[in-house]
Amino acid sequence: MKKNKLAFGAIAVLCMALGLFWGLHRIGQEPPKTSAVDKLLSQSMTDTSGQLQHLAQWKQRALIVNFWATWCAPCVQEMPALSALQSEIAPDGIQIIGVGIDSAANIAQFAAKYQITYPLYTGGINATDLLREFGDKEGGLPFTVLIGHDGRVRKTYLGRLKMEALRRELAGL
Repeated sequence: MKKNKLAFGAIAVLCMALGLFWGLHRIGQEPPKTSAVDKLLSQSMTDTSGQLQHLAQWKQRALIVNFWATWCAPCVQEMPALSALQSEIAPDGIQIIGVGIDSAANIAQFAAKYQITYPLYTGGINATDLLREFGDKEGGLPFTVLIGHDGRVRKTYLGRLKMEALRRELAGL
């Protein structure tokens, strides 16, 4: 009888562990909707100098779109590497843009302090809707989207970027 209880307990723990693993694996990202890129590029957002910019200017360019916030430590930690990467990939016609889920004042102050070399835009809290369109169901940050010249989403990344993995993906463009 004691062996049956022990076996049942072990099976229950195993099932819980598998359920937890499956749930965590499925939560967070889902395939991006095909209209997500169109929705992004139809937006106008304020840049760090306070000027309204039409994101349509980036159509037919390969893009790395990084959703971030000034209060997000992993976001801030990856930005110097993204700035360095922008210098490397610019000759290949690939552009990094940052969409900040923060206030315009915080983003402008951050950009001035850290000398970010790629365009930063203020998406504000409404940018979380864009995150979800791209598949970030939970709205986690940082969230990065790799978009090909053809406007198709090639890859999404939830969490701090692994720069070597990103470089490999970019080589495939």
